[in-house]
Amino acid sequence: MPPRGSGDNVGRLAKLSPVTTLSATLRRPGIPASAVRAALWIAAVIIGWALLDRESFAFGVYWFIGIAFGVILQRSRLCFAGAFRDLILLGDGRLLRAILLGLAVATVGFATLEARLVPDPSFGVNPNGPHIQPVGIATLVGGVAFGVGMVLAGGCVSGSLWRMGEGYLASWVAMAGILVGLELANHTWAWWYDHDIRRRSALWLPAEIGFVPSVAVVLAALGIAYLAVLWWESRSPRMPELPPPPALPPMTVREHLERAWQSIASPQGWSYRTGAIALAVVSIVALAYQVPLGVTGGLSLWADNVAGWFGQTALPLKGSDLLAGCTPGSGGWMTVRGATVLGLVMGAFGASWLSGEFRLRWPRTPSRFAQAAIGGVLMGYASVIAIGCTIGAFFSSIPSLAVAGWVYGGGLLLGAAVGVAMIKRLP
Repeated sequence: MPPRGSGDNVGRLAKLSPVTTLSATLRRPGIPASAVRAALWIAAVIIGWALLDRESFAFGVYWFIGIAFGVILQRSRLCFAGAFRDLILLGDGRLLRAILLGLAVATVGFATLEARLVPDPSFGVNPNGPHIQPVGIATLVGGVAFGVGMVLAGGCVSGSLWRMGEGYLASWVAMAGILVGLELANHTWAWWYDHDIRRRSALWLPAEIGFVPSVAVVLAALGIAYLAVLWWESRSPRMPELPPPPALPPMTVREHLERAWQSIASPQGWSYRTGAIALAVVSIVALAYQVPLGVTGGLSLWADNVAGWFGQTALPLKGSDLLAGCTPGSGGWMTVRGATVLGLVMGAFGASWLSGEFRLRWPRTPSRFAQAAIGGVLMGYASVIAIGCTIGAFFSSIPSLAVAGWVYGGGLLLGAAVGVAMIKRLP
């Protein structure tokens, strides 16, 4: 069968995506770009400084980590939903291959930090901080449900957050669904905990085979996955490869830094690889402060706070204080997870505004709002029982040398395949 043209593939994706053409646009007012840029970053610094001045220094740290998180995702268009969906639907594995590369970089950094936390893993004590979740039915079910939900919603949880900052209205609806799903799962958590989660072990590879063999195994597995994606692409309709950019003349360190700064406001964006590697670096920095990247813990706390207005609180979750991962904990509205979430949206908004990409984007049909909401509910529910989303239970778990991240990733792939089959049948 001859390969189908790229136009056919792009058309299919545009038809199936919950967020497509624009019917309303918010233009930037006639304000000098330099003034807008200065105002945005001054506001970010002021907020960060105020958070740094709180009782916990970590609030400010994770505000800035969240801003970097949002800038990276927005500039590189990095989305885990798109990575799995595009591979299955279009045979395009470029985004997933970049994420695998980012996982490899993060694995080396995470292992180095974990070795300092637990110099001798043979004692069977897992490090405090890294996302080393129990491996059980809830992990797999959560991965599958999340995979279906992210394809229906058109973005994972972090993808929905950065698209919110960029003006995607359907992502705001998806986020509402995510919050509903999180609270539904909070109220049914005890069943999952009693019947599955508390009976499972949090498997950490270094405790079984040591640090060096664990890193070697994970890097080898990532390499095999990379080759598998290449194989899948070779048997699928080819997407056109973009021509490589022209080689740059030799630059000084100052010129490199200036170019990096200018790229934040450039409409051209970053490559997937650049974004994935940058995300890995930010993940390593986050782990150095004992709280790896994750967003659903903070969102789950917010969902329960809203439910509390109606007398329906569910937190704290039974046994969650004994678990690693994106657990909501308890307390007020602002936690380090919450600071990360707010920073992410702020970073994505600032980057999209400066690059001229911020617009209010409407779906082609109102039914896409329902699709996004349903997908959001699935993702929210799955994030609680799997103790994380594509960031907390996947991108922060596999580099932690946890087995759970691989089980969750397998569930994501299966769920994404189901989700693609579903959206193909939608009008």
